[in-house]
Amino acid sequence: MRLQGLKDGHWPSLLGAWLHFEVSFMVWLLVGALGVAIAQDFDLSATQKGFLVGVPLLGGALLRMVVGPFADQFGAKRVGMALLGLEVVALVLGWLFGQNYFHMLGVGLLLGFAGASFAIALPLASQAYPPERQGLAMGVAAIGNSGVLLATFFGPRIAELIGWHGTFGVMIIPVVITAVLFYFLVPDRSGQANSQVAPRASLSVRSVLQQPMMYWLCFLYAVTFGGFVGFSSFLPIFFHDQYQLDMVSAGTITAMCGLAGSLARPVGGYVADRMGGIGLLLAVFPLTAILSGILCGLFPLVFSLPLIFTTLLFLGFGNGVVFQVVSLRFQGVMGTASGFIGAAGAIGGFLLPSWFGLLKDFTGTYAGGFLIFGLFSGVAAISVLVMQRWLRVSVETLSKESSD
Repeated sequence: MRLQGLKDGHWPSLLGAWLHFEVSFMVWLLVGALGVAIAQDFDLSATQKGFLVGVPLLGGALLRMVVGPFADQFGAKRVGMALLGLEVVALVLGWLFGQNYFHMLGVGLLLGFAGASFAIALPLASQAYPPERQGLAMGVAAIGNSGVLLATFFGPRIAELIGWHGTFGVMIIPVVITAVLFYFLVPDRSGQANSQVAPRASLSVRSVLQQPMMYWLCFLYAVTFGGFVGFSSFLPIFFHDQYQLDMVSAGTITAMCGLAGSLARPVGGYVADRMGGIGLLLAVFPLTAILSGILCGLFPLVFSLPLIFTTLLFLGFGNGVVFQVVSLRFQGVMGTASGFIGAAGAIGGFLLPSWFGLLKDFTGTYAGGFLIFGLFSGVAAISVLVMQRWLRVSVETLSKESSD
């Protein structure tokens, strides 16, 4: 993949967007990375474990819907700085006051501010590059998904040394450093956004919600990103419970799987720029459904691990493809569009560990969790096929009317 196209825009903004998302993603998934230790301290059931690691994703979903329109109206830099400050508050509370399960549910909800970084990073990347480079630019910014590597690889190791409470305190340091760099890398375009680019928040939201394709893209992203972030949050607990791996080993394997999906995202955007996004999704979703169906067998780790690795690879690739479609459809209101679509993705992420834990308590196995995800992936594949045919008919109809 040639990266020459990155010179066609404002690369410091892209760097700032990536850094914001990278560190925020790390903070967002911190509860999942430390889930094994937290669950052992509080003696949690499988349902409680799933809900605990899912709550930060739910918080991110709710806040993305607010942060997206705010970024369009007040400028991504100002809102991005505010988010980093709120992340520090959430980390302090986890460090000093997370003394029981319900405290940590509250901390997890506040960590949703970190998940809302998505609605800052992608609009910044979109504004900094021309339309023909949208898939690549936003894919690069969204490599910040690799924050899962930082959380799941380093989090358990730090927790072994100073405890999981102390790990929350240590994570304040990279957030503060990121805030300083973000301030100097990203220009303040708030005045331009208010007067020239971004519509008023209410008009922006209305225009986005009036488009039927918005709801379809929300569903697709709930499967691709929801699957990626949901698995990234829950896999440490899954590997520990299913294969009796210790916290560090489970985190390390999850980090490798998450890194694969993160690096695949810009590749998905790049390929979609050249081949078209919808056609690529016709391959992503069926393959994901097949892999999930196989994983229902809960085979030994030596067989299951390559399948899980490949699943997250496809999901990361799909994330880049979906947002290439989004960038072309919703230019001018990317903050709002990415906020709502990103929220749908985070809701999918919240539901995945929740149903995995719930079904484990009811059935005694994690197989049902993979089965449900496979069914959703299959439905997504069918929806892409239907949409592709509908778009083809629409274009042919318009062409015929123009010729008449």
